[in-house]
Amino acid sequence: MPKPPTVHSEAPSTLAVVVSSNEPLLFLTEDLRVIAASASFCRAFEIDPAAVLDRHLGQLGAGEWAMPKLVSLLKATASGSARIEAYEIDLVRPDHKARQLVVNARTLDDGDADNIRLLVAITDVTDMRAEARLKDNLVRDKAMLLQEVQHRVANSLQIIASVLMQSARRVQSEEARGHLQNAHNRVMSIAALQRQLSTSSDGNVEVRSYFNQLCLSLGASMIADPERLSIEVTVDDSAVEADISVSLGLIVTELVINALKHAFPDERDGKILVDYRSSGDDWTLSVTDNGIGMPSGEDAPKAGLGSGIVEALAKNLLGEIAVSDAGPGTAVTISHKEDAAVQADLPSAA
Repeated sequence: MPKPPTVHSEAPSTLAVVVSSNEPLLFLTEDLRVIAASASFCRAFEIDPAAVLDRHLGQLGAGEWAMPKLVSLLKATASGSARIEAYEIDLVRPDHKARQLVVNARTLDDGDADNIRLLVAITDVTDMRAEARLKDNLVRDKAMLLQEVQHRVANSLQIIASVLMQSARRVQSEEARGHLQNAHNRVMSIAALQRQLSTSSDGNVEVRSYFNQLCLSLGASMIADPERLSIEVTVDDSAVEADISVSLGLIVTELVINALKHAFPDERDGKILVDYRSSGDDWTLSVTDNGIGMPSGEDAPKAGLGSGIVEALAKNLLGEIAVSDAGPGTAVTISHKEDAAVQADLPSAA
């Protein structure tokens, strides 16, 4: 005859709470025999509710719960030497896909030290883990695709820049040649940004590396004698968002082009310094040359396309432009102060 189930003197309210729980629960003795199992446990793991009472944990189902590590941890929890918190296991059943479970277990203190009871909660996280893996894969694929697009855009910009330079060499008009060369340099500044973005993992751009690449490109295309003219970059460890870096890069391009074209006539030697510093949300960008300085009076140059571009970009960045005598040469500084920017956005008093 089969052994009759052991009668456990448990409070009816405790048993009712376990059995009716929406979460899969097991109520176990110290030697891991089942006192009660929630209907949700039996339903989730396809176990006959009538076949669980007083069965050892390892005898449930087809024996799939007889996991040595889990049994060892539960016994240690019952003895008070351990506690199971978010222990992950793989449940492998015949003719079923493996399920990933999270187990939590604790003893119930009802004042009876001779009858240790364990309450075990099981959460099936299989679908959650699968969704997380799918999301991670999608994010990784998107990042790879974005890098590939950025790489292709940078290559395309290089081709466009090459075509512009070849066209500049062929045209007879000095004015047209100058416009084509300026267009070439502006395209190269965007290409430098694209190369920087392709190596960025979070979409931010390291200003020092970006400005170094940009100024190397400008120097290579516009400085015939590096012994006579040079561009130096001094930048702190700042990193900015990609859209801001585009504006900063175009400002540097225009100011450096302007200095190379006008600050060093008659084959003068000289240097251009590009400097960028930031503190919190405040930043300062300056382009300084040691050339002939800004002509004044009737000799002062008229504002051209480059000046308009710089003014528009600085305004977009909520920056203030200042032009000063560098003694010798000229310094153009664009500064952004967050307090001033906030004040500018505040509505005026009626």
